Amino acid sequence: MDEFAPEAETPAVAAIFGAQADQARAYFKALVRDADLLGLLGPREMPKLWSRHILNSAVVAELVEPGKTVADVGSGAGLPGIPMALAQPSAQFTLIEPMERRSDWLKKMVVELGLANVEVLRARAEEVGEAYEIVTARAVSALPKLLRLVVPITHAGGQVLALKGSKAGEEIEESRKLMKKLGIQGFEIIQVGKEFLAEPTSVVRTKLV
Repeated sequence: MDEFAPEAETPAVAAIFGAQADQARAYFKALVRDADLLGLLGPREMPKLWSRHILNSAVVAELVEPGKTVADVGSGAGLPGIPMALAQPSAQFTLIEPMERRSDWLKKMVVELGLANVEVLRARAEEVGEAYEIVTARAVSALPKLLRLVVPITHAGGQVLALKGSKAGEEIEESRKLMKKLGIQGFEIIQVGKEFLAEPTSVVRTKLV
C-alpha cells in the first residue's frame, strides 16, 4: 500500500455522522483532492485522514447542544468546524479563516456539501465583530495565546473548546494567570469519542463567567 494513500473508511463514519455520512465522505474526497495543493494537509496526513482529522474533529460535537452558535477560529481545512457541523446539524457554525485561498475553498465546500448550518468569514479572530456561545480551535496556538484571541468573541457564560494533545495540563497551568483578566470560570480536560475512536479526542474546555 502507498504510504501516502488515503485511509479506508471505518464503521465509525456512519455511527458518528448518521444521515450526514455521505456529506462527510464527500468532504473526505475533497480533502484528498485539494489538501496538498492548498497547503491544507500534507500527503503524510492522508493515511490517517479519517481517524486523526475528520473523526477526531467530529466527536467534539458531543459537547455542542442544539441551537448553539459556534465559531471555528483558524479553520484552515475546515477542521474541526466542518466535521462538527455535520455531526451536529442543529447548531450554527461560522468558520473563521484569514487566508484568502483557504477561506475561498471553505466557501466552495459549504456549497458543494450543502452545509445549511455553516457560513465562512474571512478574518482574523481579533477582527471579528460579534460573539458566539462556543468557540473552537485546533492547532492554532498554545492555550494562553489562544484564549487572549478568542475570549473577546465568546459570549459571557460561553465556552472555548480547544483540541489539545499531551501538553493540555501544562497549557492550563500556564493559562491560570489569565483567569481574572479574561473572566474565566475554570478549565477541564474532556475525552470525547471514546465509544468510536481508538484514540479519543482530548479537549480543553474553558468556561467563562
